[in-house]
Amino acid sequence: MKLLLDGALGREEKDEVMRMEDLGYPDKPTRQQKRDVKELMAILSRIYPCKECADHFKEVIRSNPVEAGSHHEFSQWVCRVHNVVNRSLGKLVFPCERVEARWGKLECEQRACDLQGTSMNFSNELK
Repeated sequence: MKLLLDGALGREEKDEVMRMEDLGYPDKPTRQQKRDVKELMAILSRIYPCKECADHFKEVIRSNPVEAGSHHEFSQWVCRVHNVVNRSLGKLVFPCERVEARWGKLECEQRACDLQGTSMNFSNELK
């Protein structure tokens, strides 16, 4: 999802958004999960901080509807859409066959999902 992030967000934020498809999108999503990820992309196209980028993203997803049938399908869609945007910006494209090698799946067994820092109880702050 790095697609529209050039210029609006920094490199670290772009990598985090690109990893988004790996953070919880399953290999066999339910109908609700498919609807949710499609709605998430639509929401991003409405709230993106750069209006020109948001409008372009709306056009891109209208021409390239979200493919969310599986983790692999969604990851490949994100990469292809990223490349559509990169081409429009005159930038290099990313080889989509290397998505897993670059961003990979988040492996909680390797403690990569552990929270860092101190834990606090924020329940009293929620209203």
